[in-house]
Amino acid sequence: MRLSNLADYAVVAMTAAARQPTGARFSAASLAAETRVPLPTMQKLAGKLAAAGLLVSERGARGGLQLARPAAGITLAEIVEAVDGPIALTNCTQGQRHDCALDGCCTVRPHWGAVNDALRGALADVPLTRLAQMEVPA
Repeated sequence: MRLSNLADYAVVAMTAAARQPTGARFSAASLAAETRVPLPTMQKLAGKLAAAGLLVSERGARGGLQLARPAAGITLAEIVEAVDGPIALTNCTQGQRHDCALDGCCTVRPHWGAVNDALRGALADVPLTRLAQMEVPA
């Protein structure tokens, strides 16, 4: 599995947001400067992350961005899904049309749901606070 560039940048952005003082407001521009993610990309991410309920965005003189809830309650799975959609290794588990030549005879397809659940569970076990640590735990 490989994250999209946008999901990778979202994780970087949310990690930087988690390092802000509790309750602090910050701007997309300040996150872009800190992370070196281009500002237009950061603005796009802020919108997606706010729509997913991970960031709160307020306009005005006292406005800005802030985490929607404590960083310990936000997971890597939520961040990835906010940008890339549901976590799935194959298209056939998403109920969408796909062009797999084995569609009518695949014996593995019934098992992909369990694999996807395990992968999502592993990402859901990683809280944002862990990613925001400056030192890597041993």
